[in-house]
Amino acid sequence: MVRKRRTPSNSEVKKPEKGTNSAHSSSSNGSSTKGKSSKPFDILGYWKQLVLCIVLGIAVSCGYMGYLETRINTPFDGKKVVLKSGLDIPERFWGSYRPGVYFGLKTRDPASLVTGLMWYFPNRLKPGGHGIRHWCEQGDNLAKYGWVRHDGKNFGEQEIIDRPFSLNTSFIKRLGGSNGGEWSARISVDYINKNVANEAKDELVSLIWYVALDEETKGYIEASYSQTKIIGIKGYTSTLGDFKLKFVNSSGVLDHESFLSTTAPGLHLLKETVISSLRLAAPQKIVLAGELPSFTGHDEKLDPNFVAVQLTGRVPFTMDVIFESGSFSYRPDTLVGDTYTKILQKNRVQFDQTFEKKFQLKTKGIPSSSKEYAFAQAALSNMIGGIGYFYGASKVQSTYIKEPVYYWRAPLYTAVPSRSFFPRGFLWDEGFHGLLISQWDLDIALDIMSHWFDLLNVEGWIPREQILGVEALAKVPSEFTIQWNTYANPPTFFLTLESILRRYGDKLNEDQWATLERMYPRLQAWFSWFNTTQRGEVPGSYRWRGRDPDTTRELNPKTLTSGLDDYPRASHPTDEERHVDLYCWMAMAAHALATLSDALGQDGRKYRQTADYLMDNKLLDRLHWSDFSRRYADYGLHTDSVRLERPQPLPRQQNQNMEMQRVVFKKPEYRLVDGMTFGYVNLFPFLLQIVHPTSPKLETILKDMSQPSILSKFGLRSLSKTSPLYMKRNTEHDPPYWRGQIWINMNFLAVRALKHYSEAEGPYRKLAEGLYKELRKAVISNVFNQYRHTGYVWEQYNDSTGEGSGCRPFTGWSALVVLLMSEDY
Repeated sequence: MVRKRRTPSNSEVKKPEKGTNSAHSSSSNGSSTKGKSSKPFDILGYWKQLVLCIVLGIAVSCGYMGYLETRINTPFDGKKVVLKSGLDIPERFWGSYRPGVYFGLKTRDPASLVTGLMWYFPNRLKPGGHGIRHWCEQGDNLAKYGWVRHDGKNFGEQEIIDRPFSLNTSFIKRLGGSNGGEWSARISVDYINKNVANEAKDELVSLIWYVALDEETKGYIEASYSQTKIIGIKGYTSTLGDFKLKFVNSSGVLDHESFLSTTAPGLHLLKETVISSLRLAAPQKIVLAGELPSFTGHDEKLDPNFVAVQLTGRVPFTMDVIFESGSFSYRPDTLVGDTYTKILQKNRVQFDQTFEKKFQLKTKGIPSSSKEYAFAQAALSNMIGGIGYFYGASKVQSTYIKEPVYYWRAPLYTAVPSRSFFPRGFLWDEGFHGLLISQWDLDIALDIMSHWFDLLNVEGWIPREQILGVEALAKVPSEFTIQWNTYANPPTFFLTLESILRRYGDKLNEDQWATLERMYPRLQAWFSWFNTTQRGEVPGSYRWRGRDPDTTRELNPKTLTSGLDDYPRASHPTDEERHVDLYCWMAMAAHALATLSDALGQDGRKYRQTADYLMDNKLLDRLHWSDFSRRYADYGLHTDSVRLERPQPLPRQQNQNMEMQRVVFKKPEYRLVDGMTFGYVNLFPFLLQIVHPTSPKLETILKDMSQPSILSKFGLRSLSKTSPLYMKRNTEHDPPYWRGQIWINMNFLAVRALKHYSEAEGPYRKLAEGLYKELRKAVISNVFNQYRHTGYVWEQYNDSTGEGSGCRPFTGWSALVVLLMSEDY
């Protein structure tokens, strides 16, 4: 059964007995005269004791409240999971850990040196610096950008199409020395095709490579010269020691160069700092301003923390950037020119061999020379190349404090959902990411999980969105940065954990088992936090916190904590709600934790009992099955008779801009949210494989999934076309999000479940097998076709046309298409 904290009843609480040595009771042992004469004194003593008890009670209460106030930003009291990072893991010290920029390198160190690329076309640069590329921005409207190969350790290569040019960026690394090794980066600029080359003859492109120090980094940087010629950048940090960067023109013609050395106000304003320094030296010749000293308010000169070198060339050309560490005592060759090309090619071959070994697409009939194969490699590489390293503190809030406070400062090594729109860590996304990453490189996956679980506080809570550092904060409006400690997110890391144990089992090495052992107490605390803070009013039920019961603007109050945002729930949020998806997440989590307990030789009986209790279909049916609609559903205070309408303007105020408000036409009642609503939430007992393979309800689910209203030619819709809120706006400003669009993470779970039920003993295997083949093919074909036509993997897909929608690129959980192609779930 579900384990809950047990509060003792009044009869079980041992109450202290009244003392027998009070002034009044002791006086009864004396003479009657003495007792009478001491009576006023006894009353005074009684009141003194009462006042003392009240004061002590207030002190204890205040102390306890103070304790509750501090819990939100008090780290979990246990051994850290991350024992080694930074220079202790040299093969992952340097990397493309700035996913929010088109190309940049930094270290896994809180005080990292930061390097990166900007570029622009001098004859197309607009006032205000519009046209300079730096951060991944959807508004730049690049035809394509993304990694085509990236192994997470040694190298990566990326293709960027900025019409009419292609920029190919890559990097390689070399271990050695005592400060984390060396690397080189290459930027090659060319025309997309010969026809374009003839039309855009002698076009200029300016590349700006920069080095910056953030507020944590101790050291210096400066431009280095050879007579009057800029040859690079040199500097020192406490982690890297002495270093230098050199710029080599490997091919083509570089017309001129310039540099900027100044103090930038922050890493989030590097582009703005460059824009403010640009000078027109001649027609089509724009240069950086050179040295721009900065001063404090007391006229003290600040040391430069930002040095940028601009090289302008005629297309086509290639530039190599070489980072060399002063700790190398012997350097047989420089990572430039032919040496660079040979090492890059060697890494390509190794990547291709490892990719086939891991995913075996050739055995699925996909030739390695095909576009489909290259697409799969790119999808994986964008997931791996989207791994970032962040450092900072979240802003958090609890009911015990009046104002938000900061979490402790900490690092986070994590993949990101989207380099353009979500270049930061998201808790439930990362569990899905781990399914793919762990198959590619288990050590990277475990390292990511370790960093996330080191963010667990003493309550067992992890903030669901990590906005760490000034670059990440610059992408998020301030009102959305606060994280509440009562708000959850689906515990998808248990999906990753279950996948790792199933895939690797006894093949885990000693260090990997040790990592899981250190993680185990934190997984327990996390599960316990869910099982106490998210439980429902009815035994065995669960409820997402965070819905707004007082909103008048939303057609259906959002459930952001569920990850499904505007998916329709009970129309009127109350404490009596029961959410079937959270029930299933908890059943899956309990099963995964029980499995890990057994593998580690720990006592996991309570998790096994919880899993058995929640996976009992009788309980699931009692709480969530609707005999009326014959499907699983949420329960709550609900009515379907809700619309958004614009209020009538007040008399004599006809021009009022009045926002649409929710109007309820029928009184809500407590019921299952069934009716015509059908979509992902209703499928969760199937998606997470809670429904028994022999259950007649499985047959009903499979037949419902086969209906054209939910199953499109491109995948499963998030909400059936017959549902009342299908593709309806949630406010007049918020377009539908989870109300019909096709999401790849949910389709992955559906295909995975169909595979499971097609192989499990039961009467519905054939039905599941047929649907498995149909859905798998539909999802893979559409994601690939949209990538081929648009250059991107998308956040979601239109259920009518298959077109990508939402943000792009979205090579977070949408990259799970690689696992669908390999049929390895």
